[in-house]
Amino acid sequence: MNLPGRARAGLNEVQRLLRQQASVERPRREWVGDLIAWCRQYDIELGTRLSAKALRFDAELLQQIDTVLASARLAPLGRALGGLPSSAQAKAGMEENKATREGPRAWRVLLNLPPQPAQGLGSDARSIRDVDVRSLTLGAFGALVQVENLDSFYTFDPTISALRGYAHPLVIYRGDSHYGQGFHHLTDTWRKTRRPHLYLGDFDAKGVTLALDSGATHLILPNIDWLTEHATPLHQPAEQLPFQRRLRQLHVTLEPQHPLASYLALLEKQRGLRQQWFEGEMVCVGLG
Repeated sequence: MNLPGRARAGLNEVQRLLRQQASVERPRREWVGDLIAWCRQYDIELGTRLSAKALRFDAELLQQIDTVLASARLAPLGRALGGLPSSAQAKAGMEENKATREGPRAWRVLLNLPPQPAQGLGSDARSIRDVDVRSLTLGAFGALVQVENLDSFYTFDPTISALRGYAHPLVIYRGDSHYGQGFHHLTDTWRKTRRPHLYLGDFDAKGVTLALDSGATHLILPNIDWLTEHATPLHQPAEQLPFQRRLRQLHVTLEPQHPLASYLALLEKQRGLRQQWFEGEMVCVGLG
């Protein structure tokens, strides 16, 4: 029987307090009840420490608990398993805390890279790789390109006109429930490089808001003339109205000649275009 997670957390707090005092009492509810059941399972005698209302902890009791944990190959008291990946939890003992462990994709991102042939695999125009953010040397890349939609990410070709001025752009999928955490780790680190962060996603109020929230410095969009001709109310549904207020506030801060102003004016007319429909010359539009 594993030591319940909330009992371990409570014992860790008791252990800290016992460094300053001889004993600590805790009422027989919540995690203490779990611990009493665990102690009985392993024949740890509580004796006079246990009353009808509370359990009294002392250094001797905690030593007995630690001895049982060691014999069961479980992590000792004072070692929190929460936030650790399974491999690190395994080094601490046989116990695994799935509810609070660091997810296996916590630091993983999907990258769209130049072709990398491998034996037994067909040749693709681009190579899609799952990598650990911490293994990347960000100084090797001239810009970060964040692609919102997964289908567009898989087929993205960075030789577009909007990226001609950037050496070795790092193309990354924005992320979802699987890769979102790794993406946020990467953008937090990228922000410190002060290099351009370009967003390629749907041209609608929500998409531009996502770009702003992610720390992007530029949007990648079709040129305004082409987009004005092809943008449609069908791609800017009414449910996106709540995002418009923030964009209007941004619009009034821009000089009339700012390139972004024309794009925001188009959104205010409730016209947009999803990324999969983009064609024509692509340009970089600053967000500030």
